[in-house]
Amino acid sequence: MRAPDKITLLRDLAQRASKLIPLSSTDIFAELSRREELGSTGIGGGVAIPHARFPGIEAPVALAARLKPPINFDAIDGLPVDLLFVLLVPSSASGDHLNALAAVSRKLRERSIVDQLRTIKDAEGFYRLLTE
Repeated sequence: MRAPDKITLLRDLAQRASKLIPLSSTDIFAELSRREELGSTGIGGGVAIPHARFPGIEAPVALAARLKPPINFDAIDGLPVDLLFVLLVPSSASGDHLNALAAVSRKLRERSIVDQLRTIKDAEGFYRLLTE
């Protein structure tokens, strides 16, 4: 994906997510933006994990994207972000939200995984690496 900035990127991802769940892109964007106002979800190393809770969805939904070029995401280490993992969870989810977030975070702490995600050429390989 390409995006000039964080806001445009979140809007684009909200638009894509709205095709997967019964919520408007406006509502998805609003919740993701609210979460970012609490503090950036840029976890460092060029990775961000925007996430939010939503009424009206039954199960967690995730989107993954590789950005070219990387963008400023106000990440904790100040580095631009090029790998993004959006996690949308039901508002009724208690531990599920944290478990899903922790699972993604653990996977992305593995430098070899992150390096491979940056070089994989096809979406199928990208998905396979994330879900192994």
